Amino acid sequence: MTLLPESGTHDDARTATGPLVARTVPIPLSLAHDLLSVMPGIGADQLVSWVRRGEGFVGWGRVASTVTSGPDRFAQAERWWQDLVSTAQVHNPVGVAGSGPIALGSFSYSADSPAGGTLVVPQVVVGRRGDQAWVTTLGVGSAPAVPQLEASPPEQPIGVRFADGARSSPEWASVVRSAVTRITAGELDKVVLARDLEVAADSAIDIRWLLARLAERYDNTWVFSVDGLVGATPELLVRLDKGLVHSRVLAGTIRRTGDDEHDLALAASLARSSKDLEEHEYAVRSVADALRKHCYSMNVPEAPFVLHLTNVMHLATDVAGVLGDRTTSLSLAAALHPSAAVCGTPTRQADALIADIEGMDRARYAGPVGWMDAEGDGEWGIALRCGALVPSDPARMRLYAGCGIVAGSDPEAEVAESDAKFVPMRDALTAPPLQK
Repeated sequence: MTLLPESGTHDDARTATGPLVARTVPIPLSLAHDLLSVMPGIGADQLVSWVRRGEGFVGWGRVASTVTSGPDRFAQAERWWQDLVSTAQVHNPVGVAGSGPIALGSFSYSADSPAGGTLVVPQVVVGRRGDQAWVTTLGVGSAPAVPQLEASPPEQPIGVRFADGARSSPEWASVVRSAVTRITAGELDKVVLARDLEVAADSAIDIRWLLARLAERYDNTWVFSVDGLVGATPELLVRLDKGLVHSRVLAGTIRRTGDDEHDLALAASLARSSKDLEEHEYAVRSVADALRKHCYSMNVPEAPFVLHLTNVMHLATDVAGVLGDRTTSLSLAAALHPSAAVCGTPTRQADALIADIEGMDRARYAGPVGWMDAEGDGEWGIALRCGALVPSDPARMRLYAGCGIVAGSDPEAEVAESDAKFVPMRDALTAPPLQK
């Protein structure tokens, strides 16, 4: 298939060649039974994914895109997208979430990061919701023909090696220790500190391999890929669907042992842990306060539940609301970012401490990642359990992990927790497929 040229950094793809045209057609469910398997073997920046438990969509090609920067990066992207779809020609008999014209995006954690933000309009999207499956083709002036859904199998990375990123484990423990001192002194209540790992392989890293391994091991997460950022996030920052708003807050973590009986005991201890409950309360409060400004009805559970993932367990709370204004999903994500789950409390003091002592650019780690449709509905997660390919060298990546630090945090325990959060991406890079 010939891909349309990328629109450029801030271009409006309509101006020279016509409006965006999107055509969605239903397809047999059997063609989308394994969404990740239909992705072609092309460059990582041409592949997009948003899949959870076999549902969602994948896409490839690039009809149009925009890159934004600074504190206004979310609003810039939203204006670009609304302008692009304002004259779009849409044929969509399927009519479920994710069909029709969509854009996928990811945004930097910090407004000062050169990573900025990006929205990408793919040329082909293959999706599945329940018993419905579809293909959307998008183009400028006209939509391309529906492609044959055939793809070559992904290749496992060869010779994968890991190395310290900005700080070694002992150095990062010292940074955590400094944060605890400042929290104990009353400067702030909580801060989230991140660290990174460098990855090098002997050949280009095929992100389709990573996506498939993440999906088979972590089916309770959203497996995503946008512009070379790939991962499996358990945290849904916000979903907007026909006026209903939902956010899943995770804060407070304990590592699983693999022994079911012991893990149940650990889950019970997590649910009683004053340190983890305190960390979680800050995160829930920050999300509820931000959403309350846009919702006229809210439901915030009084106590969290324990979310069991393959390698860790989290305290989790699902916050829900009814939208009371015309805010889009991306604007809601911008209003929520950064939540206490990735920054801290109070936000201004925590963000300043991160800039002061963390010692690295988070880039798009811990920023919003997700998708939106022409009406502004969509889903935005937080880019966690993820890595970013180095644009100049497809055989290299940076992996990221972070931990919430409060007065009761133990630096060595936080290092162990961060190591656990590296496991999904490390295993995806090095482990063979699971035996079925």
